[in-house]
Amino acid sequence: MVKREVMGRYKGSFLGLLWSLVNPILMLAIYTFVFSIVFKVRLDQSNTLYDDKVSFALLLFAGLIVYNLFNECISRAPGLILVNTNYVKKIIFPLEILPWVTMGAALFHACISYLVLLTFVLIIGHPLHWTLLFLPIVLLPLLLLIMGLSWLLASIGVFVRDIGQFIGLILTMMLFMSPIFYPASALPESVRDYLFLNPLTFIIEQTRGVILAGNPPDWAGLVVYYLISTCIAWAGLFWFEKTRKGFADVL
Repeated sequence: MVKREVMGRYKGSFLGLLWSLVNPILMLAIYTFVFSIVFKVRLDQSNTLYDDKVSFALLLFAGLIVYNLFNECISRAPGLILVNTNYVKKIIFPLEILPWVTMGAALFHACISYLVLLTFVLIIGHPLHWTLLFLPIVLLPLLLLIMGLSWLLASIGVFVRDIGQFIGLILTMMLFMSPIFYPASALPESVRDYLFLNPLTFIIEQTRGVILAGNPPDWAGLVVYYLISTCIAWAGLFWFEKTRKGFADVL
């Protein structure tokens, strides 16, 4: 189902699956031009290794990969059951795997984007740090959080159709309230801590650290994130299983 999800997106196009590689390359080029040349912005002024214009694009792109992974899964979650009504009628079909299908497709595109990012790092002559090996550990708690929210939103979306529109607004707000286009240090100290209430902030900062700066993860922060994400994942699955009996009646 994940393969069909990925291939179906590019079905009938001239380049086909190559679009999954072309898109991140074009986006990286556009971000480099707009934010480093037009706006002349530097994201991390405290790190002399990544304070040039091209390196800014790496930091920006690394943050956007995390956001796009979250955005693709959560934005589609409210409509997962609605667009797969034929599966609801099949009693033996495990509806709880539908969010996993979306997650698999999103992870495929994220991996392609990370491949483009790492290739660009080598092209411009920056080192690849061994801390890159920690990337799966950094992303795993975010995936647990996404799954929990996806199960919850997929269930609510059956009964409250407006939830999809509401989630779209929330995701747009999260894009600009995440330290993607600006550093967390740019905010006043009085509001800086509130930025970390955004679940993407910590993961974005850790992702940049292990890939670009060569810093080991914040293990204490990851443990707390793992615990919270696991609780949300179990709560989302529990809610989904409790409400799935009403899906067929509503649809």
